Amino acid sequence: MPLAFLDPEYPYWLAKQDLVRSCDLGSVLVVGDSRAAVDIVPALLGVATTNLAVGGGEAIEAYVTLRRALACPDKPRRVIISFDAAHFVQPDLFWDRSVRYGTLDQAELSELRAISERLGDLSVLDQKHADGLPRGLRALMYAARFPSLYFNSLMRGGVMLRWRGNRAAYRAGIAARGQYYFGIATGSRAVALDGHIERFTPLPVLDAYFDRMLALLAAHDVPADFVAMPLNASTWRAVRPAVRDGFAAYLADYAARYPNFHVVGPLSPAWDDGWFGDEFAHLNPPGAALFSQRFGACLRARLGMIADDGCATFAQPRLQDAPPSTQNAAQWGWFNATGRDASANVAPISKRGS
Repeated sequence: MPLAFLDPEYPYWLAKQDLVRSCDLGSVLVVGDSRAAVDIVPALLGVATTNLAVGGGEAIEAYVTLRRALACPDKPRRVIISFDAAHFVQPDLFWDRSVRYGTLDQAELSELRAISERLGDLSVLDQKHADGLPRGLRALMYAARFPSLYFNSLMRGGVMLRWRGNRAAYRAGIAARGQYYFGIATGSRAVALDGHIERFTPLPVLDAYFDRMLALLAAHDVPADFVAMPLNASTWRAVRPAVRDGFAAYLADYAARYPNFHVVGPLSPAWDDGWFGDEFAHLNPPGAALFSQRFGACLRARLGMIADDGCATFAQPRLQDAPPSTQNAAQWGWFNATGRDASANVAPISKRGS
């Protein structure tokens, strides 16, 4: 009964997994990291969309998720992919989230091990090597939910006390089509990880899974768009030109190799700090609502539902858009009236868990 004791982020992952298992997916799928999980609100896109992006998500989780989704009877009309540069160059929460929350099964972990060993890149597998467990045994223990690996969550959750809250969060995740929030502050000037990377050098194993994901989509003839999420201005100013240029060149190379894959919109859009809810550059609810409304027009244009509506510039905030810290009472009243559609009732949680 993991809903009874696992961290408050777990029910949102479970909701996404269950949406895939039931093939209740709609026309558009979103895969990626936590910024995509927060920033893209399906209810505001004007297209039946399911947000399958997850906190700390990388190409490994996206590939596994899409492989399952593409086994459903109705394939998506388009897939939106969004990762920040950091999620190509270093592991994040693979063991603490992706494996712990059951996103990968034993066979998929074995597949990852084989690919990692073939490439000579054990960075993801050995991220938790300090626990002293052999790689294969660690994967088996996580897959079996071996008690000692979950003891911290069991104690912090009061054994069974998270059941009610996690059940409510699960229902909220289903209703929001997979979208959920982290921080909801009215601004953040913190420099996120993007501003601390010195160069863009993808890990071989993450690059291999990104390639496998694009090859899978090409084999199913599904168009895929890479869409970068906004960065707060403080982080944008700190990102090194070499990182920005390396990331752009990397994606351009894949776009040249796969005709169904395109980079849509600016690759590093900068928004005022007031639109962000925490130090990880996740948009706050008003920011996510604004981004989703504007991206929705671009998405509908990509699907041929409307005439081209400026996909090249959709991620740049308009001059008349004020960040939350400067909005007046009437603007806040408008947001409160529409906040339920943007899943604003989902309780905020920490990316690093509790």
